[in-house]
Amino acid sequence: MSPRDWRFALVLGGGGIKGLAHVGVLRALEERGWIPDVVIGNSIGALIGAAWAVEFSTAELEAVSLSMTRHDVFAIARGEMAARRLRAPGLYQSGPLEMLLRGFLGETTFDELPRRLVVASVDINSGMVTYWGLPGLTGVAVADAVFASCALPGFFAPREIAGRFLVDGALADNLPVGVAAGQGVDGVVAVDVGSSGVLRAEVQEAGFAAVFARATEIVFHQMLEYRLAQWAGPPMLLVQPRVEHVPMLIDEGYRATVAALDLAEDEVRRAAGGIYPRRQVEVAVDRARCIGCGACVVLAPPGTFRMDAAGKAVGPEQAQEWSPISGGFVRHCPTYAITAHPVRAAAAGPTGGGSRGTARAPA
Repeated sequence: MSPRDWRFALVLGGGGIKGLAHVGVLRALEERGWIPDVVIGNSIGALIGAAWAVEFSTAELEAVSLSMTRHDVFAIARGEMAARRLRAPGLYQSGPLEMLLRGFLGETTFDELPRRLVVASVDINSGMVTYWGLPGLTGVAVADAVFASCALPGFFAPREIAGRFLVDGALADNLPVGVAAGQGVDGVVAVDVGSSGVLRAEVQEAGFAAVFARATEIVFHQMLEYRLAQWAGPPMLLVQPRVEHVPMLIDEGYRATVAALDLAEDEVRRAAGGIYPRRQVEVAVDRARCIGCGACVVLAPPGTFRMDAAGKAVGPEQAQEWSPISGGFVRHCPTYAITAHPVRAAAAGPTGGGSRGTARAPA
């Protein structure tokens, strides 16, 4: 089966500047001949998806991304803050983001796009989630929908569309894979840049913005784990670029997508469901570190761990098959007593991709 015979929805999640990794994702997919049937975007994923939908090339997208600076979009609304204080609609001015969006989208509506696009946003008054671009929701300007999807509350003012005031769709679902499953496609490629279980250090000393950003990462991670644990849709290739400390975001998006395709390109197209790539992982418990709290028994899939007569946790004897969402229990061990390591390819055969649940205890 060629990539063009396998119709898929591409879901680009939100994550602020980290979402520039989406550009690398698009480049990697294009090189493999994987052309999305529809892109579903949230926040910066909506912005990148909108550029794709008006047929920006990946080279053009990369050039624009590399030429932009943070100040091109994030300019503090000093006048509003001084005049209205806590009643100011947002920390940042709307003008720079508005100019960026109108510059390449103009007044184009979803009806007029040459490629299919869906953009997520949330009504700040009712809490209603709106997916612009779905049937009956196509007559609005794409630039307005994308602005709303980027309007993280407190940072940008809500965007009024048809009498409703809309903000970032991440409030309800930062990676809207459920919508993708309803688009009549054979599969889903989802790119998560907004959640991370990776440990941080000294966040509490880095100021409001850093604390808020880390808090949203944690919330997005928990929401994503919950939603994907119940995934019953078509097969999904989940790409999770390592964007925590990587300065070359576009290159990292490209690398992560190539790695996922190398591991599961054929498998995911043959599958009836599930999340890929998969891999074989050995899980172990350091008895010296284990305090017997039992968190692993509660949080891991039933039968993964047991408590022995000494009150210590005992891990599984056999290697486990993990998808990218497996192993979240590792980071919840309070003493970092659990380790998870991929089985070497020579012993286990073909393996799947990385999981943000895997973690090695600090030395």
